[in-house]
Amino acid sequence: MLDIKFIRENPELVKENIKKKFQDHKLPMVDEVIDLDAQRRAAIVEADQLRANRNTLSKQIGMLMGQAKKDPSKLAEAEAVKAQVKEQADRLAELEVLEGQLDERIRKIMLSIPNIIDPSVPIGESDEFNVEVERFGEPVTPDYEIPYHTAIMERFNGVDMDSAGRVSGNGFYYLMGDIARLHSAVLAYARDFMINKGFTYCIPPFMIHGNVVEGVMSQTEMDAMMYKIEGEDLYLIGTSEHSMIGKFIDQIIPEAQLPQTLTSYSPCFRKEKGAHGIEERGVYRIHQFEKQEMVVVCKPEDSMAWYEKMWRYSVELFRSLEIPVRQLECCSGDLADLKVKSCDIEAWSPRQQKYFEVCSCSNLGEAQARRLKMRVKGEDGKMYLPHTLNNTVVAPPRMLIAFLENHLQADGSVTIPAALRPYMGGQEILVPKK
Repeated sequence: MLDIKFIRENPELVKENIKKKFQDHKLPMVDEVIDLDAQRRAAIVEADQLRANRNTLSKQIGMLMGQAKKDPSKLAEAEAVKAQVKEQADRLAELEVLEGQLDERIRKIMLSIPNIIDPSVPIGESDEFNVEVERFGEPVTPDYEIPYHTAIMERFNGVDMDSAGRVSGNGFYYLMGDIARLHSAVLAYARDFMINKGFTYCIPPFMIHGNVVEGVMSQTEMDAMMYKIEGEDLYLIGTSEHSMIGKFIDQIIPEAQLPQTLTSYSPCFRKEKGAHGIEERGVYRIHQFEKQEMVVVCKPEDSMAWYEKMWRYSVELFRSLEIPVRQLECCSGDLADLKVKSCDIEAWSPRQQKYFEVCSCSNLGEAQARRLKMRVKGEDGKMYLPHTLNNTVVAPPRMLIAFLENHLQADGSVTIPAALRPYMGGQEILVPKK
């Protein structure tokens, strides 16, 4: 969310940013919110004047009532001033209601106006215009067949989609045996990987209040993703970033405590609306999964350096597990409204002979901090808004797809890279049951 003062002073820049994001239907919002803000400020000025007048007139009434004891003619004058006070009190009440209404209308619009994107973001209407920046590791396509990921898992008796469908419906799964252990091993390895980078490990709440949801994501994202708990002001988190950033709601952070570098584990719950192709079935696009996340709260001048570090941590982790990846810069039309800059890390799929998304790194500038009223107290005593960033360390369902495809051998076995063996009881290879 932008600062209303910024919009007042830079309306054309805000409109140009909206155009770059291909959201022209939002252009009228800029003039509308400026007009509403002018009305609100005028109401505040008038209300403040009436409050000042009320104090003056109250003193005048007291003086006249005192004089009326000696001069009865002053009583009528006092009653006239009382009527004036009553009239102004009624007007003040109207203005206070109007201020509240204008505040609500302004906030609703402000939540819809997108954040200013970084100048380095490529311009494009959809993810088709995302730009490959760099590849890490040599993508290999073996000369033997790579089955669909659930078929690989089934060879190890490692997945049961049918039972999950009966119990929970589509978009759920049971992981079993070696595949379930591999899932947990990847999460444990990712946890320790980030701890060794100096991040503090955290397990956050898995449900959050509506004001936190509004603070961390756009309304469009909320409607498409979040499950609400019926009858309560609670939502299941779609990613631990939501509750991790929410941790700082209404807080003043001493500057000496920055940066806050946190890595969090959580289950994630998502509606995942819409139809998806065959490559996004199985355990690729699901309603429930587990994830290791990284979150940073830092000084504004440090956020781009942290952005660079964070996506490179994901690359390092995947390469340590011998999975080829690439970095893909997200274009303007593919950025959620709160994001300043974002990139995806995509893993190589030997089966599809292309890359697919496994991590997403985002710099949100001060948008979340402004919505959540997070502030930093500088050494000079002045307050300012921090920047917030997040990135996937690893989300095992998708990571499992990349892992199994890249480590599948011709005989159906799956090799375990050295980095992961301590988390797999020392196993170097998984042998299929079928």
